[in-house]
Amino acid sequence: MELDYLVTVLLSSLSSASILLIATLGLAVVYGLMGVINLAHGEFLMVGAYSALTATQIGIPYPLAIPVAVVTTMLIGAIVELLIIRRLYGRLFDTMLATWGLGMVFNQAAVLLFGTVSPGIGMPQYNFKIGGYSLAAYSIAMILVAAVMLAFVYLLMTKTVYGMKARASIQEPKMAQAIGIDSSRVNTLTFAIGCGLAGFAGAILLPIIPATPSMGLFFAVKGFLTVVVAGPVALTGSALTALGLGGGASVTASFMTSVVGDVFFFLVTALLLWLYPMGISARWRRKL
Repeated sequence: MELDYLVTVLLSSLSSASILLIATLGLAVVYGLMGVINLAHGEFLMVGAYSALTATQIGIPYPLAIPVAVVTTMLIGAIVELLIIRRLYGRLFDTMLATWGLGMVFNQAAVLLFGTVSPGIGMPQYNFKIGGYSLAAYSIAMILVAAVMLAFVYLLMTKTVYGMKARASIQEPKMAQAIGIDSSRVNTLTFAIGCGLAGFAGAILLPIIPATPSMGLFFAVKGFLTVVVAGPVALTGSALTALGLGGGASVTASFMTSVVGDVFFFLVTALLLWLYPMGISARWRRKL
């Protein structure tokens, strides 16, 4: 088998894994820090994509439309936390049910506002050549975007005052309140950041995946499974899980079919959950 082809498959697989990680990080932050499974995560990703698309349609350059999407989804996320999530902490099933219903509302609102088909913005026409093969440069750039996002979230959660307050509010809530940390305000900001990361994902992936009301469903399912398999060390675990599951499924699809790739993803997910019911990171010492 040609070396050029193998390198092409490897880069394509890393790109697919990176796209999965980009779409999952917001869910990992909310679940890892707050213990909340946001089943409307895919719809927040969709809101980010439509926000960026609408911004470009009114004349805002695409790079500047990405911050618009982030701010929009953060504001909506903060409102959702204040009105819904705050009343359901410690009630995992109720939170999942509420966010699932919220996702349906967002989905139907998108259908009413934008219809079922939306124009895309087009992918930049640059190709990355490897011998006789070529890959879209924008897709390969997602590897760098995922690395930057991962580093940003890691530094935010471990090297900033907010990150220390957020971890203290979850790990030692009573002690955090005793030393003057406003846990309610920190939780609102954390949920908003998770939604903002979903909005960023929708905006940055818009040239690859056109905005549609159902675009978040694919990422919601695989993102949810990625976070569950990752376990309590949400950030590091999600990165490794996305690389293994997303990259493995892409390699399988390259040599066989996309259906077989999806079968690989779900079968390996089931196997890992059987071997590690609490997630692959359950026995790790530090939560990152």
